[in-house]
Amino acid sequence: MDCPICGSDEIEILNSKQKSSKKKLTEEYLLKCEDCGHVFKDIVSLKKPRPYRLIISEQDKSHKTTIDLSPSDELKSGDVLLSDLGQVEVTSIEVNDKRVNKAKIEDIDTIWANSVEIPARIGFSVDLHGEVDSYKLDLDRDFEIAPGDVVKIDKHVVKVHVIKTQDRKLTSGFAKANVIKRVYAKPVKFNNYDYDLTKDIFKKHHRKEL
Repeated sequence: MDCPICGSDEIEILNSKQKSSKKKLTEEYLLKCEDCGHVFKDIVSLKKPRPYRLIISEQDKSHKTTIDLSPSDELKSGDVLLSDLGQVEVTSIEVNDKRVNKAKIEDIDTIWANSVEIPARIGFSVDLHGEVDSYKLDLDRDFEIAPGDVVKIDKHVVKVHVIKTQDRKLTSGFAKANVIKRVYAKPVKFNNYDYDLTKDIFKKHHRKEL
């Protein structure tokens, strides 16, 4: 939006309001040029919101619902939406039977998302030299784990070696629980540890390595 008098793009929004009819939705702005002080109006045409299919993952369950979004916008992985089941984070988008990370909303068939109002569930594997103790943990979504951390879990004191996230494997740095898929660790002969995850165990499996 440029000032019709001096052409400046330094514009202050004084007020805005939406107007709706059966055919279209518009946003009317009252604007003021910060350079010359001229006050003027501008009208932007919008597409009316419509429902889109939304599938929300919540631990081992999924919920199907819909969410009203404006086709004028764009959606990408990582965006947070407010659904009728609470806040969710978009994980992928389906367009013409293909999963993509970004798309115009008007092209979207299905939105896939994770609830951000529940703990993150991650896998944690302890390598026992031929056997593996495998755990499912429920952690605060912002909880940070780093390769090199010494951790108590169940009857083990272990050192984290690799973290597998949604996008890559980490051998340095750190990751938050909300992006972690699985943590790989090996026992160490330490008495001290950085933190104890025993209380966060949801499920435990014991299996032999193939």
